[in-house]
Amino acid sequence: MGQTFRYLVISARPRQWIKNLSLFVGITFSGWLFFPDKFIKALLAFIIFCLVSSTVYLFNDLIDMPKDKLHPVKKNRPIPSGKLPVPIAVFTIAFLFFITLFVSYNISFFFFIICLFYFVLHFSYSLWLKQIGILDVLAIAAGFMFRIWAGAVAVDAHISVWLLLCVTSFSLFLAVAKRRCELTFLKNVATGHRQALITYPEKLLDLYTVMFATSSWLTYALFTFSQPAANEMGKYFNFMIYLPSTLIAQKWLMLTVPLVIYGVMRYLQLIYDQGKGESPEEIILTDIPLRTDFLIWLVLLIFLIYI
Repeated sequence: MGQTFRYLVISARPRQWIKNLSLFVGITFSGWLFFPDKFIKALLAFIIFCLVSSTVYLFNDLIDMPKDKLHPVKKNRPIPSGKLPVPIAVFTIAFLFFITLFVSYNISFFFFIICLFYFVLHFSYSLWLKQIGILDVLAIAAGFMFRIWAGAVAVDAHISVWLLLCVTSFSLFLAVAKRRCELTFLKNVATGHRQALITYPEKLLDLYTVMFATSSWLTYALFTFSQPAANEMGKYFNFMIYLPSTLIAQKWLMLTVPLVIYGVMRYLQLIYDQGKGESPEEIILTDIPLRTDFLIWLVLLIFLIYI
């Protein structure tokens, strides 16, 4: 029983939960990050979405089991390797599906709707969308958008249209980069694994990568031009009151733009120089320059919004 639970946890892919930190985007940019009631709601939404995403990963592994057995790495996952029995995986998927929807409904009706749409999107992705070029990438990007909206509706926060465009561009950038690395890896090591990869010539993926890498930092820059530097808590301790009028403006978040540009450039370097990009969460967790850049960006962002 202990081994079965261990394989369930592995199949749930807890390392992927880092993507669900995007649920805190709404509360952070609304100035409510340090409001206990808002933070608890955002935290609960994060936990629920971790279970939702784990349900999707289990379902995906179940559907992809025949093809994963042909993959040099994925064949070692608990379900395709036979370490996790299929009946237990099916029961876990059904249990998590109903329990997460039940709890999400008690948070917010619209949060429940987003969770339901997320399930529909990714179940469709596992069944057939992943086999259709372009639609597979758009589906991955839509998953990130659902995360942003889920976190926002959980705390009833407003999301800037420029921020939404930035998230869309960045998620498309990650999705295309993932396909670029998968194509190179599977072309050399495995065959007959993902049909959609056939529709992506390397030059086309390179063009997509450049296009969305550029739009990612550019839309973020446009977002910082319009986002106020201080919100709710800034009314109580705002360092700008000590500055001359020349320096007082709503554009202090522009200071974070160089960090975002560096992050995009570093990610591109990892894709083309080291062949990484198939697992974005692994890059963020293991690459020291990128991780340092992200932490500096986060600290500076919170300082500019709240102090």
